[in-house]
Order: sequence, then structure tokens, then C-alpha cells
Amino acid sequence: NEDVVRAIPHADQAIEAVTARETAELERREEIYREGRPAPKLRDRIIILVDDGLATGATMRAAVKALRQQGAAKIVVAVPVGPPDTCHEIEEQADETICLSTPEFFQAVGQYYDDFSQTTDEDVRELLARGSEEQGGAVSNPPH
Repeated sequence: NEDVVRAIPHADQAIEAVTARETAELERREEIYREGRPAPKLRDRIIILVDDGLATGATMRAAVKALRQQGAAKIVVAVPVGPPDTCHEIEEQADETICLSTPEFFQAVGQYYDDFSQTTDEDVRELLARGSEEQGGAVSNPPH
């Protein structure tokens, strides 16, 4: 958001610092989540992006953009809740968008959950391992 960047003193340095920190975190997660498995091939695949909800939509827009750059054939976004304007913005970027609920007075995704606690690294690793076992030992790229 260029308006925000202009309003923050030394924004470039702050953005660089956050980018470096977040890049390191992404690399850490990729290493422990993949456990040596290769990244899935996304070119010419139908990709379904699922999230617990949309707030600003910035993360989902970035994900859609990254998938487009990797050559995904079709991108479907599926979320249980999001503000109407954000869901509409995502509809313009994804090939198909499913927002089950678009409350007019949306404040935060967490307000629509009884338990909105974070998923731990161990939870993610366990789910990925279970998925890998169900696929015969490796998360695969089945034909579409």
C-alpha cells in the first residue's frame, strides 16, 4: 500500500527487515514441513486454495499471483468467511471463488470461530505425514 509506505518514516528499511525475517521463517517452515519431499508441480494443475477466512485478502492475492506465475491451469479459492469487498476482489483474480459467508459488518476472521488458536508446526507435520501415507508414501501430483 503506497499510501501507508509514504506515511511511515524509514519505510524502506522496515520493509526490508520484515521481508528478511519472513523469508527466513518461510524457509524454516518449508524445510520442516517438506521433510525432504520435493515441491509439488503446479504447472497445468487445478489448484484449490483454502483458508480459514479472508480479512484484507492480501495473503490470498499473493498466493493467487504466485500460482499464476507457476503456470497453474485453474485457481479456485475457498473460504468460509470474508468481507464482501474482499471476496469480490478475490473473485476478480481467481478463476473461481467460494466465500460461504460475506457478512456486511465483518471485523476479523476469528470472530466467526469458537476456537481460533494457531496450528502448530507439529500439527502441520502430522497432517502432511498422514496425507503422504494415504498417497502411498509420497505426496503426489495425480493427473487432473
